Amino acid sequence: MRFLLSTAIVIALAACGDVAQLPIVAGIGANPQLPPPNTVLIPTVNIAPAIGWPKNGKPLPALGLAVNAFAVGLEHPRWLYVLPNGDVLVAETNAPPRSGDSQGIKGWIMGWVIAKAGAGVPSANRITLLRDTDGDGVAETRTKFIEGLNSPFGMALIGDDFYVANTDAIVRFPYTDGVTQIAQPGTKVLDLPAGQINNHWTKNLLTSPDGSKLFVTVGSNSNVAENGMDQEVGRAAIWEVDLKGGSHRIFASGLRNPNGLAWEPVSGSLWTVVNERDEIGSDLVPDYLTSVADGSFFGWPYSYFGHHVDERVQPQRPDLVAKARIPDYALGSHTASLGLAFSQSKTWPAPFDNGFFIGQHGSWNRKPRSGYQVIFVPFKAGKAFGEPFNVLTGFVSADGDAFGRPVGVAMDKRAALLVADDVGNTIWRVMPITKRRH
Repeated sequence: MRFLLSTAIVIALAACGDVAQLPIVAGIGANPQLPPPNTVLIPTVNIAPAIGWPKNGKPLPALGLAVNAFAVGLEHPRWLYVLPNGDVLVAETNAPPRSGDSQGIKGWIMGWVIAKAGAGVPSANRITLLRDTDGDGVAETRTKFIEGLNSPFGMALIGDDFYVANTDAIVRFPYTDGVTQIAQPGTKVLDLPAGQINNHWTKNLLTSPDGSKLFVTVGSNSNVAENGMDQEVGRAAIWEVDLKGGSHRIFASGLRNPNGLAWEPVSGSLWTVVNERDEIGSDLVPDYLTSVADGSFFGWPYSYFGHHVDERVQPQRPDLVAKARIPDYALGSHTASLGLAFSQSKTWPAPFDNGFFIGQHGSWNRKPRSGYQVIFVPFKAGKAFGEPFNVLTGFVSADGDAFGRPVGVAMDKRAALLVADDVGNTIWRVMPITKRRH
């Protein structure tokens, strides 16, 4: 009986919700189209069920690029970090157990979506080290670098200190160049918002240029503060942590779910990618790539893309809406843009030689689906310029199943692009095809 009820609910979900009235490109760029919101009783649910890659399967690279598997058989690899010596670290991780918002129809729906998307597996709670000893683009060495973590995500090395952002705290470990395992226990540096609900559990790290500070992404605890603003203290923000003094402050706020962080070398400014809100239509709201100035506010939860008020949030804060900053560059609605890595390398041909690679994990709240790819946003004079280019596609089958889902991206020591695929359990490596000289 329970199976029949679940099946009936799944069928009903598939039949409900709205369909996009605009092409995905309408929600991309500096001036995206923002139609009126379309709030429905039952949200659009259109997930690509995770099935993994068939034998010898791999994503499709853009013309002039080649892709190979750098490492396979991982456990839900989500985030990447490349050490100065070229070793590649991957966080094999997933959401921690939580119970605070798992009740009721909506909780059941989200649990079903998570399971279908391939994210229902327990967290391995470790960082794995991958080493390509012979330089052939495939990791020969694999070791358990750090175990016993708590849904780890962001990583950063400053001198001999290696920092990990668990879901609930930043932890520091001693590091020596070339080691393949750290067995010493970590030292807690700072608590991070977590708790029983702990939506948007991932916490990313980025080192300041002088190594004195860490910037930390902390996503919201909800879609649009439906659990109350008291559950959002310190969240939907980027923190700045002073490593010498141990203090922290909110560097920027109103960012629903920031993930990737990077420095843009021309302007020297901090950039991030942000997942925007759901459940007001397939055409809203575009995720975005933006520079982040100290003290800036981006609207969440009261408004989106500047002064577009979200009427679901009560009471409103017109004072905050008035100061909400418009993001620099929209990335399409519901694309789940997560990974961010800057490319400024002569190894890559134009347009891939100057701009951001972005891993788009893929939508659940849009018909038709969006994301499920890696894109490149070109830059000129320190700003996003023109339209994005596809880098890796083919993560979804013709039948609508997900072979893989890209998450974190990073540039390795030889300027190749590494992509963490948490459904395919693979790290992909992308490079331009070099022409042989005759």
